[in-house]
Amino acid sequence: MKFRYPLQKIVDLKESEKSMAEWEYAAAIGFLRKEEERLAALRKEKEEAEQRLFEQTQRPTALSELQRLQQVIEWLDAGIRKQSESVREAERKMIQRRQKLTDKMVDEKVWVNARDKALQRFRHEALRREQNELDEMAIMRSAAAARG
Repeated sequence: MKFRYPLQKIVDLKESEKSMAEWEYAAAIGFLRKEEERLAALRKEKEEAEQRLFEQTQRPTALSELQRLQQVIEWLDAGIRKQSESVREAERKMIQRRQKLTDKMVDEKVWVNARDKALQRFRHEALRREQNELDEMAIMRSAAAARG
């Protein structure tokens, strides 16, 4: 007799949900990294602009050029603030996805454990039935030997 778990489709569904959650978590991590890279690029660009501004102030420069560099720095500051918020949002999503994955892993583990316990009960019952049959055969042989 073969073991057939009546709730196997639920176990399969839980495994599928966990796989999907793993994929979503990996995607969230990838997105977070891209957002962090964009932020780092903006910060580097701002540092370079500040360095150019500093160098321009060390020599005779038109006021309009200094103002233009200052505007670039202010524009980069605004971009950094906006990108920082994007990074925080990406971190929040990554944390949510990680929590969802954790929940799905626990849920799947519960169903897999239930299936494993059912399999153990099935095997135990099969061994008990087999032992009963062997015991019955031994009793029959013993009775036949005692008669004959």
